[in-house]
Amino acid sequence: MITEADRKGIVKEIRDWSKYALETSSPDFNNLPPCPYAKAAWQENKVDILFKTDEEDYKALYKALTEWDDSKELVIIADTEFEEDPDKFHYFVDSLNEVISDQAFGDQDFWVMGFHPEDESNELIDDGTFEGEIETQYAMFFVQRLSKLEKAAEKLRPLGYYKKYFEEYDVAEMYELRTNFYRQLINGNVGHGNI
Repeated sequence: MITEADRKGIVKEIRDWSKYALETSSPDFNNLPPCPYAKAAWQENKVDILFKTDEEDYKALYKALTEWDDSKELVIIADTEFEEDPDKFHYFVDSLNEVISDQAFGDQDFWVMGFHPEDESNELIDDGTFEGEIETQYAMFFVQRLSKLEKAAEKLRPLGYYKKYFEEYDVAEMYELRTNFYRQLINGNVGHGNI
């Protein structure tokens, strides 16, 4: 069971990491921050952090999808009882995005990303020098509106924002899938056969 001190520590650590890794301009992103919208989202109180503390209980994640509050732009679910196998963890995230696109949650306009503690670090975002403050390990789910993500990506692509990222990391398939789900959303299609 997670303590209140751990909850507070995780919230502080996530916020500190965002400042350290996501909100500072970087030559790897054409002199934009790795996440150009993160700083404003935090400052405008548009980020929410929830907790998943039971191995089998995804209520916080499902609640974020079924009771979305558009006053937020990002909901982070910190998972202290995460699936230990990173492949199974990411398979769950991929499967979740599939069922979202098939309207399993009543709204297709979501995209979920996952971070597992054993994931390889993305050196373009964090060179590994950030030091966390708590011992408790946790995975994270990031829930956002798919339409907002894609509209932001459309603005960033012509600026050369993704150039080095695509050169160094094999992410083209994930971006293509996300774009296909977005097209499906705006065209009103359900199911992958309609893309």
